[in-house]
Amino acid sequence: MSGAFDWSDWERRLAELWAVFDTVDPETFIVRIDTLAAELPAGHAIGLFERASAQDSTGHEAGAEQLYRQALEGGLAGIRRRRATIQLASTLRNLGRVDEGIALLTAERAKPSDELDDAVSAFLALCLVDAGRAGEAAGLALGSLSRHLPRYNRSLKRYADSLLPDA
Repeated sequence: MSGAFDWSDWERRLAELWAVFDTVDPETFIVRIDTLAAELPAGHAIGLFERASAQDSTGHEAGAEQLYRQALEGGLAGIRRRRATIQLASTLRNLGRVDEGIALLTAERAKPSDELDDAVSAFLALCLVDAGRAGEAAGLALGSLSRHLPRYNRSLKRYADSLLPDA
């Protein structure tokens, strides 16, 4: 990739492709994402992540898992790193490996806060339900929800915390 590569154009085309996801045949969508990712150097973490996301979004979780792992191992950074972690955990849950998903998302909750905190909690709650820990899942989900209510925030947060194992 030369210094003349236009990241903003690439990101724009990527956003345009994702915007029409629901109108494109899944296999065609994968090919289009793969083609766009091929504009980046082989093994580029962002390209791997976008390819994984396309595989995952079209029901190819097994193919997505390896790509997510390669992207993360390849130094994926910023918000895409967090998205990859959430999506990998969800993929693992769908593949029946819920404990791995729980471990990933539990570790992710300890990382610096950002706009994806509630997504981390929501997907962790899904994993917890699958692991037979529905009460803990409800506590986690309700605790996240409590921050967004116009009233009853403190009450709901207390009730939610009482459902968590550390209560």
